[in-house]
Amino acid sequence: MYYEKYRNGREAAVSAGYKKLAGLAAVRLLLREDVRNEIRKISCPVSSEEICAGYRRLAFGSVADAVKLMYADEMPDTESLEKLDLFNVSDIKRPKGGGIEIKFFDRLKALEHLEDMNGQLASSGAVPFYDALEHSARALNGE
Repeated sequence: MYYEKYRNGREAAVSAGYKKLAGLAAVRLLLREDVRNEIRKISCPVSSEEICAGYRRLAFGSVADAVKLMYADEMPDTESLEKLDLFNVSDIKRPKGGGIEIKFFDRLKALEHLEDMNGQLASSGAVPFYDALEHSARALNGE
């Protein structure tokens, strides 16, 4: 149920009581067929608000934790890694020569998708409807 609510394995595991190594617990649970089947049973389609929130997080989210990880002298322990916000990270690699390579999701694509979503909202007639509601509320309040 928490996975359906948050659509994020780590956050769901934390809410379910896995305080230590929640990300690892989430991976292990999501590998189980019975867990995946249960998620499918209760799964609802993703709402446009959730999609928009995800794109906003990709477009405007912080990369500070990923940069901190990249410049760390040594790899942090698993518990410390669990606390990092790596939502904007699409790929992490350790090249043979050492170091760490981090790739981020494309912020411009996320912004383009947000713009498209806003255009669809406007063309659907929702914006004028919300404007009319706001105008009516102001009229009721004497503004």
